[in-house]
Amino acid sequence: MSEPSKEDELAGSEQPFVQHLMELRDRLLYCTYGIGVALAILFFWPGPDGLIDFIAHPIKEHMPPGAKLIAVGVFSPFFVPLKVLMMVAVLLALPWLMYQIWAFVAPGLYSHEKKFALPLILFGSLLAYAGIAFVQFFVLGNMFKFIQHFTPASVAATPDIASYVEAILSLYIAFAAAFQVPIVVMLLVRFGLVEIDKLKSFRGYFVVLAFVIAAVITPPDVISQLALAIPMCLLYEIGIIGARWFNKASRPEGEAAEGTEVDKPADQS
Repeated sequence: MSEPSKEDELAGSEQPFVQHLMELRDRLLYCTYGIGVALAILFFWPGPDGLIDFIAHPIKEHMPPGAKLIAVGVFSPFFVPLKVLMMVAVLLALPWLMYQIWAFVAPGLYSHEKKFALPLILFGSLLAYAGIAFVQFFVLGNMFKFIQHFTPASVAATPDIASYVEAILSLYIAFAAAFQVPIVVMLLVRFGLVEIDKLKSFRGYFVVLAFVIAAVITPPDVISQLALAIPMCLLYEIGIIGARWFNKASRPEGEAAEGTEVDKPADQS
């Protein structure tokens, strides 16, 4: 007996528009619950003060002895820790949030696509965490060390905590997004939008593109720009390698054979 076609697999799975809205509402509520749980955990440990001390560690190492970050705004001592708490809670709940997105679109996916959706979610989350950790433990320290070399001796380097949090938040987002390059490359190949040979021939252009992106979204220092552009180039190569495997492994069984059957004349058995 022949395997069911893709059309038959999804036949009857359509839902009314109102039901889609209800499903979207439920998924958004689940996302809110996940962030709420992460907020509760982080509030008790390590707490807002502990989070501020952790993210401020890279810059404090390169400040004058005894110097501290300052709060210029009247409400900064209250709102900045809350902002950091919310930011870390969203990052902590990232796999749960991505799972809710997958669960919302899963009814419209084929069985062979569902099989690889969750591994991609986990891989994407790990890449995002890797990008953020790269910023925290490598980029920030070297960037501030580089900047301090240009600080005049008569100037006290005591940055504002609000501007500091805003700056590193933009770096977290930039690196977390840039580290998704392998996922993007694999999906482009899997959906037939580009061929692997085209990606290989695009290497040189991507190197230029990576440095342009790094120059636009990072602070105007060489360290952070190189720290973003070089990993993007390496991740592009990883994406090309992974795309070849993912393109074959995620195809349904008998796909090539079915395509051959369609091309046969109708009078052949």
